[in-house]
Amino acid sequence: MTIQTALLQGTKLFEKDSIAAPRLTAEVLLSHALHRERQYLYAHPEEELSELAWIHYGRNLHQRLQGKPTQYITGRQEFYGREFRVTPDVLIPRPETEHLVEASLKHIQPGNSVLDVGTGSGAIAVSIALESSAQVYATDISSAALRIASENARQLHAPVSLIAADLVSCFGAATLDLVASNPPYVPKTDQPVLQREVRDYEPEVALFGGPSGLEIFERLIPEARRVLRPGGWLLLELGYNSLDPVRAMLASGWSEITVQTDLAGLPRVLAARTVSRV
Repeated sequence: MTIQTALLQGTKLFEKDSIAAPRLTAEVLLSHALHRERQYLYAHPEEELSELAWIHYGRNLHQRLQGKPTQYITGRQEFYGREFRVTPDVLIPRPETEHLVEASLKHIQPGNSVLDVGTGSGAIAVSIALESSAQVYATDISSAALRIASENARQLHAPVSLIAADLVSCFGAATLDLVASNPPYVPKTDQPVLQREVRDYEPEVALFGGPSGLEIFERLIPEARRVLRPGGWLLLELGYNSLDPVRAMLASGWSEITVQTDLAGLPRVLAARTVSRV
């Protein structure tokens, strides 16, 4: 079995099962089995696979055909130009979430205190820490997620302080300059219609924001106002139907509310600034 033949077989299997990007997925999974970069496959198409490499590749193909996301098979996902370790204990970082990082960086001044709420893999916190001179904190209620975030911060040499906590409960009043979060915002009622890769493999605690998908926003927004200094910023990633209700939650105590769309034109990031308390 050569590299070229293995790729053709994997691609056909994925096409038959309607797996997205069948050729690319086969390449990624074969590269992972060989412990090589994808470029190697093009440079050595006639190379024979060892028995061990074929066993690993076959297992990877089977797992993907069963619905397991490619990122959980390889244990890797690129985010903001860096490679992060991911496992089923954490949500797979999406390209759309890079908009949250970009928007946050626009509001961060040198020496600011920044908190990433619900950090998961640590992708947001690590990216902000490496792209700014802020003091970055990150919280999560999942100890398993915090272990992955700690590993990513260590591997990427990012100075992030990780804390096991529910939302912002561990911070005192008026102690932070910016709070960023990609909170769970999928309505629990949407669970049956989610893609199997999401529904069956990604952690529910990081996906579902209660029956309506708004429950975490309802808790986080007033708590963020408590811990932010006057003039501090709150930045939130939005779900497909959460803009209007979330904006309504900011009617009192917030100003300079802006919404940034993603590449698909959907509202993706909401930014709001605290106003001074009377």
